[in-house]
Amino acid sequence: MTQRILIVDDNEDNRQILLDLLGAADYDLVSALSGLEAVELAAAHVPDLILMDIQLPGIDGHEATRRIKARPELAHIPVIAVTSYALSGDEQKALDAGCDDYVTKPFSPRELLAKVRATLARGAPAT
Repeated sequence: MTQRILIVDDNEDNRQILLDLLGAADYDLVSALSGLEAVELAAAHVPDLILMDIQLPGIDGHEATRRIKARPELAHIPVIAVTSYALSGDEQKALDAGCDDYVTKPFSPRELLAKVRATLARGAPAT
């Protein structure tokens, strides 16, 4: 069965890079442009992984992740923050919000794909 990934990024170019990269790797992809849409699509599609930008319109990626992780039926989904936020403390803020991993933009496509594959191979984090 094909694994489903929810890509959350309001920037069209960034979103398209992720769609192209992961689509070529034969993942089933769903994309959201905002934090609220991410929460809605996570509930509707229950993806195997979420790639979450932090700077989003409406609610940010931190709040979207908190809302997703607060729902028992979604709490198991690993969330990787993929963000341009790279200042001291930004990674910890993402982890504190419930993200399971953190990648800064610009990223190496090869390294991101390896991280996605490793995360999906591990499955859901233990709760």
